[in-house]
Amino acid sequence: MNIGTFLMALIAIFVSAKLFGELAERLGQPAVLGELIGGALVGVSGLRLVNPHDPTIYLLAQLGVILLLFLIGLDTELGKLLNVGGAAVVVAVIGVAATFAGGFALGHFLGFPDLVAVFLGASLTATSVGISARVLSDLGHLHDREAQIILGAAVVDDIIGIILLTLIGRIAEGADLTPLAVARLVIIAFGFVVLAIAVGSWLAPLLIRAIERIHVARGLFFASLVFALTLAWIAHLVGSAIIIGSFAAGLVLALTDKRREIEREAHDIAHFFVPIFFVVVGAAIDVRTLNPLNAGSRKFLIIGIGLAAIAIVGKMLAGFAAPGRGLRRSVIGAGMIPRGEVSLIFAQIGLTSGLLTEGLYSAVAVMVVLTALATPLLLRALLPQSVPTEVHGQSDLVMDAPMDDEAT
Repeated sequence: MNIGTFLMALIAIFVSAKLFGELAERLGQPAVLGELIGGALVGVSGLRLVNPHDPTIYLLAQLGVILLLFLIGLDTELGKLLNVGGAAVVVAVIGVAATFAGGFALGHFLGFPDLVAVFLGASLTATSVGISARVLSDLGHLHDREAQIILGAAVVDDIIGIILLTLIGRIAEGADLTPLAVARLVIIAFGFVVLAIAVGSWLAPLLIRAIERIHVARGLFFASLVFALTLAWIAHLVGSAIIIGSFAAGLVLALTDKRREIEREAHDIAHFFVPIFFVVVGAAIDVRTLNPLNAGSRKFLIIGIGLAAIAIVGKMLAGFAAPGRGLRRSVIGAGMIPRGEVSLIFAQIGLTSGLLTEGLYSAVAVMVVLTALATPLLLRALLPQSVPTEVHGQSDLVMDAPMDDEAT
């Protein structure tokens, strides 16, 4: 990608994010829905100004979701998250089990080999927490108990999804899996979160005090950003999801007395990067895979719709299984619906290994598109619009709607 193409892509991303985000808000919908639609219009099925598969654009989008989950972590109280930990684990495990079983059953019913059916089932398991978190923020419900369960469950099923991704990837490569290897992978995946929070809670106050002593300009902001990126990098290094690392960094720094100052400063840089993620997700939507008039597309469109139905029903069932009194379980289920990059990675591994055809890859993509678009609509219907969370008198990036910009 040359500099001219790159600049044009950025222009298209920011204009479409602002324009369609604003339009969605005026129509009473969350801004993220407009950003997804705007991305589709400037992406592979529209003007082709944004190539979601370009390495540079992809990395910028990943940085956006890292910052998004870092800010979500900063705005989440670890105590509240731990209080709903049991419910979050129940929702995550049931959601993963139900969707995996449903996807496998569909593949088996259609006559695909068992390993292909396994790939289809696995592609349905992991929730794309960034979409749900943004919608809940736009609607002003990020601090609700249901939202805390969604965040906790999404982290758990992301970890389970990563474990499945690693195991199935090794199976696709023909490797033998021993019980010891599986146990090691599980311990590393869950152990990272525990260690990151434990060690980070001890390290973060020391880091902040050191920065304050040396009086570096905006030192607190840069130290916090480096801390988030470091935990995201370590998470990637040990085979976990980068967003789990950045979310853990936010949780840890939220325990310090500089939490609000860090939020305020991180807000500014996140304003640049976070919209890139949502527009790029939309830009990857290829509406040609949804063409019912094309005989070749129709079969895989139907499979994609079937996968989406299983994805939605499975996570809604998980939401209704959440233990606890007074919970809006339909909200929990709806918040667990969206799928994203993990699902596409599953499909990509299957495609690369020759187990999935391009048609089945498109079917998974259809499922991702439908679940990503369904979530904002369902949550908006289930939740009343509340006042977006304010951070020190200004609208927070992940908490505000585009229409609130004038107030900042």
